[in-house]
This record gives sequence, C-alpha cells and structure tokens, in this order.
Amino acid sequence: MIVVNLDVMMARRKIGVGELAEKVGLTMANLSILKNNKAKAVRFSTLEALCRALDCQPGDILAWEDDEEDKT
Repeated sequence: MIVVNLDVMMARRKIGVGELAEKVGLTMANLSILKNNKAKAVRFSTLEALCRALDCQPGDILAWEDDEEDKT
C-alpha cells in the first residue's frame, strides 16, 4: 500500500496544516485527509505543489509498504 508521510515532512519543515494548505491551495480538510492516509488518490499537480512548498521530492512524501493482507 502507498503511505503518505506528509506529517513527517511537515514536522521537518516546521510547518502547520493551515500554512501548508494556504501555500498549496488546498482546504485544510483536504490536506488533513491526505496527511492522515485517508486519500484514495493525489493529483500530480497537488504533489508538485506539496514538493515545492516543502522543498522535497515526491519520494519524501510517498512510500510503498508491503500490505500483509494482500498475500492471501
């Protein structure tokens, strides 16, 4: 499964949800959905804006983890 490590990057950059939402152009609610791994998809334009605002690479925000449930 894909894991969103947005909270980790936000902590490293010392930026809150409200400030990041404003910089990226998302509502705080939508940014929270993404931050809490509840999102089903993310647009490349949103990912690009997040990377620009956090000065990072997409791989700093997104990671793949093996989902044990899929091995049945």
